[in-house]
Amino acid sequence: MKIGFIGLGTMGASMAANLQKSQYRLVVNDMRKASADNAVAAGAEWAATPRDVAEQCDVVFTSLPGPPEVEAVVFGPDGLAAGAHPGMAYFDLSTNSQAMMRRVHAALAEKGAQAFDSPVSGGPKGAQSGKLAIWVGGDKPTYDRHKKVLDAIGDQAAYIGPIGSATVAKLVHNMSGYAIQTVMAEVFSMGVKAGMDPLELWKAVRQGSLGRRRTFDRIADQFLIDSYDPPAFALKLAHKDVSLAVGLGREVGVPMRLCNLVMEEMTEGRNRGWDALDSRIPMKLQLERAGVEIKCDPAAVQAVLDAK
Repeated sequence: MKIGFIGLGTMGASMAANLQKSQYRLVVNDMRKASADNAVAAGAEWAATPRDVAEQCDVVFTSLPGPPEVEAVVFGPDGLAAGAHPGMAYFDLSTNSQAMMRRVHAALAEKGAQAFDSPVSGGPKGAQSGKLAIWVGGDKPTYDRHKKVLDAIGDQAAYIGPIGSATVAKLVHNMSGYAIQTVMAEVFSMGVKAGMDPLELWKAVRQGSLGRRRTFDRIADQFLIDSYDPPAFALKLAHKDVSLAVGLGREVGVPMRLCNLVMEEMTEGRNRGWDALDSRIPMKLQLERAGVEIKCDPAAVQAVLDAK
């Protein structure tokens, strides 16, 4: 079986190399032919266009910067869609938009092919080592059929749901990370300006409850199961802690925009009479604004935690 790979940049080149290490025969393409030199030297075939890749392969991967590049590769002149054929499976490893992947899925379905949004997480080092999460959305039987190929790229390939689901998971993951890093910058600047050595500060806080637990595991106990009573830590006490932190920021002259927003959320929660409920109860305010409800089965949540 020939596998197509389009996009041999920082991430793509490493993922393609891992496919070759697993003895898969590759047909490659990139807008810069020189980017394919290493893959070709290792035995890959060069294809002049994405259409040529699709026509020769049963499985095709793309690793591209974003939606405009995916659109050009799939729908452009001599694009992937033009060469798609019945039974072909296309996995886009890029961080893409849900709307784009649904459009791609519909276009390839007309040719009897299956498209998958398959964003990866692990960065360049993970792409080199194969320690990558690959979240996949699309047709489950086709995913199962090609799972072994995905395993050659990353050690944590997982089926998420229908087309577009994996894109949502990736965007939630990345946006969470960037939001957290922004808060980290804010609170660390406060800590350093208040007199702490940054290395000693980091060394200390990473041993606290936040540092000892996986970031996303923290929402399992209350938020996912919609249970805030009895509290693990009461909102009234958490509001006190946040007030002290924001107050210290004022004292040392550090702007703390995000932390002040956190205090506003907590204050609204207290105004609703939630003092004795768990400190995560203000998360429900955002659910109200979004018009969504989250209430997972506690046993199902625990099963996910136990499976890690």
